Amino acid sequence: MASSAQSGGAGGGGTITSNPRVWIVAGIAVAGVIVLAEAARRRRRWLRGKSSAPPDAGAFCDRFELSPPPQPPPPAARHLLSGLTFAASDNFEIEGYVAGFGNPDWKRTHEAPRHTAVTVTMLLKQGATCIGRTVMDELGFGVTGENLHCGTPINPASPSLVPGGSCSGAAVAVAAQLADFALGTDTIGDVRIPASFCGLLSFRPSYGVVSTLGTIANSQSLDTIGWFARDPSVLYRVAEALLPATAGGLKQRRQFVFADDCFQLLKVSNQKTVHAIKNAVQTLPGYQPPKHINIGQYLYLNVPSLKEFCEPATKLQEGMSALKALSIVMLLLQRYEFKASHENWVNTVKPKLGLDISTRVLRAVNFAHDNIKSLYAIRNELRAALQNLLKDTGILVLPTTAGYPLKRNSKERLSSGFEDRMYKFVGIAALSGCCEVTIPLANLDHHVSLSFVATHGSDKSLLRTILDTYSLIQEQVVLASKLVTAPVTNGDIDVDIDVDASELLKEKGNSAFKRRQWSKAVEFYSEAISLSDTNATYYCNRAAAYLELGSFKQAEADCDRALLLDKKNVKAYLRRGFAREVTLNYKEALQDFRHALALEPQNKTALAAERRLQKLLK
Repeated sequence: MASSAQSGGAGGGGTITSNPRVWIVAGIAVAGVIVLAEAARRRRRWLRGKSSAPPDAGAFCDRFELSPPPQPPPPAARHLLSGLTFAASDNFEIEGYVAGFGNPDWKRTHEAPRHTAVTVTMLLKQGATCIGRTVMDELGFGVTGENLHCGTPINPASPSLVPGGSCSGAAVAVAAQLADFALGTDTIGDVRIPASFCGLLSFRPSYGVVSTLGTIANSQSLDTIGWFARDPSVLYRVAEALLPATAGGLKQRRQFVFADDCFQLLKVSNQKTVHAIKNAVQTLPGYQPPKHINIGQYLYLNVPSLKEFCEPATKLQEGMSALKALSIVMLLLQRYEFKASHENWVNTVKPKLGLDISTRVLRAVNFAHDNIKSLYAIRNELRAALQNLLKDTGILVLPTTAGYPLKRNSKERLSSGFEDRMYKFVGIAALSGCCEVTIPLANLDHHVSLSFVATHGSDKSLLRTILDTYSLIQEQVVLASKLVTAPVTNGDIDVDIDVDASELLKEKGNSAFKRRQWSKAVEFYSEAISLSDTNATYYCNRAAAYLELGSFKQAEADCDRALLLDKKNVKAYLRRGFAREVTLNYKEALQDFRHALALEPQNKTALAAERRLQKLLK
């Protein structure tokens, strides 16, 4: 064999080692094998990654389809929700399917219901198709959307962040375009919080307007049916199907009322928000100019029973104390009613719960309070106070949540400060039973999601307002983010015209300030700034008006801007010092007053403030 091989090689013109073409072919073959092996390895790794991702973004715990009845023959109109799909949270009862309430021990210890939740039935009758039930935080507690047993649904808007809860799966199903809309129950923000985190619209109706029959209660006097949508027209169509004809409310000459103290808690100026909404509605008939309010201070003065739960506070801190007390009352009421409904089940079954949920459930079942009647009294007083404030025309505007959500699978927990701020925002509608719409404003700085609150029973009019203004607001958000910071690029003549107009607006602001019309003054100064944003006096004057309104963070921000433009502005140092003093930042306040004294050594206001702060810092 050896001699034969050699002779064959000789007959071919030489040995293998002497033929370079053979080596080239062999090299190409080996390289091809390596490339194919690497490609196969990468594909296996990619498939493993794909298989680890939950189906349908982890939104669903039960998949089924409930079809609507057939469409009526012409000339009858098509069903209102024909062609739309929806999902419902895991506390909505569906005939033949056991609801899990976010926990397998609940599902194991309960039987399938004989009837379907009223709201689901109503939606089916209007032509919508139910495609399943979605993951939620266990027993309706929790605000992150994480579930020990089902996992955390993936937030399509920000996959690295939690989706928010408790109705996390419902929000994710809509945000991932798996359903056109979804139902949840909102107790203390359970629909509004995930809507904010996932960049959706949501609606919490007035308490008692939509039937909760066929849902598992967390807190009976706080629970409302809510829903998510990507489009305001869908949000409104669902309302048409579920709300009674009497849920009207707001009349002409509607007015947005900005809760400046709530925006202050975000440490974000609300000026771009105000600018966007003002420009959006100025072309529409029936809207008054926006106004501003310190909602915490208003509630402190107009909800008398709330003072029992307020911490001792100075005059300037009463508003924050009232908002904190409001959130405490809301949580106490939730615990009391959860205990009344579920204490026996928790003590008997001893369900396996996530750490955070277990803490909340234990607080509820161990709850004890001497004066339960006071909790319900505050609810009634709060609703009356908001009715008196907003009447038939007002819409309160405030942030939905307190900032950015946690990262997925983070070992950290929500800070107590974050939760405190968030409960202050969601507690106003939750405890009063008023209706609230949440809309995303992703183009604004800090990605603030806004909530609009109207009086109890004004549901359809509030939704109609959002339907009319939503696209305009979104357009103005983009413009506002550019206009407020855009440099002046016009010719000299145009700039002079703007300066003249801005000076006139400043004088109007000064006149309003002298008449103690603080909100009107803010509006005029803001218009002046929109025309000329390099004038330190405009910011400084607006800061003075914000101080009178109790909007201290916004006053501080305006003073910061004024001092960037004019480092020798004594009034800006004085006003920023006062804003910092009342928010208990004494060292920074003292520095501001000393800066003022360096410029004006005999300034009586600064001298008195320096002495006062030195005593406080001893």
